[in-house]
Amino acid sequence: MTIQWYPGHMAKAKRVLKEHLKLVDIVLELLDARIPYSSSNPDLEKLVKNKDRIIILNKKDLANPQITAEWIEYLNHNAPTFAVNTMTGAGLKEVLNEVQKKADAINRRLKKRGRNPRNIRLLIIGIPNVGKSALINRIAGRSKAKVENRPGVTRGKQWIKVRKGLLLMDSPGILWPRFENQEVGLKLAATGAIRTEVFNEEEVAYHLLKWLLKIAPEDLQNFFGVELVEDPYEMMLVIGRKRGFLQSGGRVQTEQTARMILKEFRNGRIGQVSLERPDKGEDNGS
Repeated sequence: MTIQWYPGHMAKAKRVLKEHLKLVDIVLELLDARIPYSSSNPDLEKLVKNKDRIIILNKKDLANPQITAEWIEYLNHNAPTFAVNTMTGAGLKEVLNEVQKKADAINRRLKKRGRNPRNIRLLIIGIPNVGKSALINRIAGRSKAKVENRPGVTRGKQWIKVRKGLLLMDSPGILWPRFENQEVGLKLAATGAIRTEVFNEEEVAYHLLKWLLKIAPEDLQNFFGVELVEDPYEMMLVIGRKRGFLQSGGRVQTEQTARMILKEFRNGRIGQVSLERPDKGEDNGS
């Protein structure tokens, strides 16, 4: 299966982003804590390389805490890294302290060059549905950006006064034109970063079950209350029967079963599962 998603507004956002990066001082890169590698964007890496940067692993409540700690240690070599939950605000105090520290350092450098302190401008970068709007609302302290659990819902750009001396600009998420590594595309689909109409839910659920059977078999067994089988498709059928998703004649409704499995995973009900770990950049669930 080939997953491709690059709406026109995303292409435009990438072009505009290059111009806006000239105006900002600090970049907040928001990643999904379950898939830090797959939710990072190689294009953005090149664009922000000369900017002060902070990496934020969002949805930490959905990820394996031990593996998240490994990612923080790994990514700290590139930029200060923090794990947060933008829906509850957990971990954001540390992020804002780091932002303030970097902002103060920038103004100290300006003062040494004989220039007056100024507003420090921030930019949030991330793939769709990773929590950018929720982060803006938490930082700004009010619902400034529309929040919806649907990829690509944030529109346009806006400057928001966070606190004295700090201005924040929102940027829609950017995905590359095509997924050269289909494993990346499948993980983005499994975690909800890609709109469902552009991929086959049964195929994505198949791969998700393949990963879960490898890295979180106990969570899978305990949540669904089933005996595990090695084959992911057979596992889907077992789960479908357990949940009563049956057609006339007793056949399992695989489409409905797949949709349910993906929903339960995205909501964290199956367990705190990370699909990637930073062992030399290798995938945890491959």
